[in-house]
Parts: sequence; structure tokens; C-alpha cells
Amino acid sequence: MITRRQFLKVLIATCATAAAGSTGRASERSAYQVYLPLVQAPAAAPPEPTEPPLPPTPVPPPDDDLPPILDDAPIVGRATGTAEMAIAWLTPRADPGYTPFDIGVIVQAYRSIGDAAGIDWFLALAQMAHETGHLTSFWSLRPQRNPAGIGVTGEWRSDPPPDPSGWAYNTQRQRWERGISFPTWVDHAIPAHLGRLLAYALTDAQANETQRALIATALAVRPLPSHLRGIAPTIPGLNGRWASPGTTYGQSIIALARRMRYGPASIEGNAGYGSSHKG
Repeated sequence: MITRRQFLKVLIATCATAAAGSTGRASERSAYQVYLPLVQAPAAAPPEPTEPPLPPTPVPPPDDDLPPILDDAPIVGRATGTAEMAIAWLTPRADPGYTPFDIGVIVQAYRSIGDAAGIDWFLALAQMAHETGHLTSFWSLRPQRNPAGIGVTGEWRSDPPPDPSGWAYNTQRQRWERGISFPTWVDHAIPAHLGRLLAYALTDAQANETQRALIATALAVRPLPSHLRGIAPTIPGLNGRWASPGTTYGQSIIALARRMRYGPASIEGNAGYGSSHKG
């Protein structure tokens, strides 16, 4: 028979063992409960933006609507380039005497007058750029403002002419030269240039009222022989007629118009204003 002392010893040992087991299980549960929230907690949501996102960068519209610049480009017709193209091309190349504002005024005048008369004014601007070395030649500078060698026949003299009208002293070549100077670009030089192009491209019978008025304005400045009226409906038709000798005159203008429209953007050497003219 177990004694009272032995019973108490067994009871105490059993309680101690149970207590130890309970403490171990409590420790395991505690560690498990601390670990679970760290594993199961969802990722933090990104902060709300403080400013709305920027709009996408505008993409300039394609120029697919422009007519192609043909090898046999017609003088009468829609413009084959834009004012923005012409301004971007001419501004870095022009003489510093012509500011970006001046270039914008000149190009916009070509566009407004050219659109009204139904002439490809972009090709006319290419002719102007070719003739004037991109507005750097003596005849294109103020106070001459001659856009295309109009009346610049190649005649020159070292001493002042008895009658200086129709002459100007070329400070670049140090000599007197015959040619026409214009008091303004918008009201005089550009109408004379576009009207003269139309006179080469159309007869009076082929021209409409607006075109005939512009032609009359131009021919009042410098007449054009009747046998040359309507003889050059295309830019290459001006070969040997507007400039002398001018065997590739029109092709040079077309090539320049394509560079004005498509690039490159690099500044190229100026050329074209050393020729004699019949224009």
C-alpha cells in the first residue's frame, strides 16, 4: 500500500510535469501568433498621386495631305509645303538683318498672296531662297528687297551712273549694278515676284481675275515680252528664261524645295545669287 508521503510526492511530480508542458505549449502558441500577422499582412497600397499625370506629348500631323514636289513641278496649284517648314529653313540661314519676326512676315505674305492667286508659293519661296542665297545677297537685303533677281541683268559699272534710278551700289561687290529695288516686301516685292511667275505660267486668257490683277501689278514693275507669256507652266520651264544661262535653273529650285520640306536641318552654304538674270 502506498503511503500518504509517497502519494504526495507522485502528485507533486505530476503537477510539475503538467505545468512544464503547459508553459511550452503557451510559448509555442505565442511565437506562432506573433509570426502569422507578419506573413499574412497585405502589402501597403501606393500613395495617391498629388498631381494629375501629364498629357501625352502632341504629335505633329503628317504632311501626307501636301502635294508631291514633282520633277516637272507646276507653278500654278496647291502649295507643296507649309509656312512652318519655310520659316524653319530660312530663319537660321538668313542675314542677321532679317530677324525671325521678319522671316515670318515674309513667308506669311507669300502664303496669303499665293493662296489667293492659286500659285504654289512654297516653290516661289524656294526660288527666292535659291536666288538670294537664303536672304543673304546684296539685292535681297534692305533697302533693295529684291526676291528673285528681278531686273538684275548683270549690267554693272564702277563709276556712278548719270541716272541712278534702276541702279544700286552693291557694297558686297563694290560696284554699281542695274536692278530693281522695292520699298516693301509685302506690298511690292512679293506681289512683283508671284505676279511675274504667273505671267510666265499663264496667258491672260488662261488666268482668272485675281491672277490677271497680280500679273498686271508685276508687269507694271518690269514688262515681260508677249512671246514669253504662258511659256513656262512648270518650274523647269524657266530654264534659260528667268536666269541666264540657267540650263538647270528649275531643277535647282525643285531640289531646294525638297530640302526645305524634308530637311536636312543643317545650315548649308548659300548659293544661287551670282548668276545673271533675265527675270
